[in-house]
Amino acid sequence: MSEPAAGPSGPGTVVLNLGAGVGALVLFTLADLDGAEIEISPGDDPGARRTHAQVRPRQLPGQTRYAAVYQDLAAGWYTIWRDQHSPVAAITVAGGQVTSCHWPQ
Repeated sequence: MSEPAAGPSGPGTVVLNLGAGVGALVLFTLADLDGAEIEISPGDDPGARRTHAQVRPRQLPGQTRYAAVYQDLAAGWYTIWRDQHSPVAAITVAGGQVTSCHWPQ
């Protein structure tokens, strides 16, 4: 599924719901992934239900970073998928926190 490319987000434009048992993930990528939709799923089962987020430019003071932001994630272990069948990373999301991860070079 393809979504329209959104423009850059500025500081303070992403609102995250954090709390007991609920966290968020910020996946930093290279600029060449701008507009890509990257899927994640709980655990390591390739058949598990996946969610996706679009990589967008994020305007930070003095720099632009590219990232996908996954909101309202149940605390636990997640797989980040390169494509339908290839995991690229595994990450643990903690409740009440924003976890960050970097797409492999």
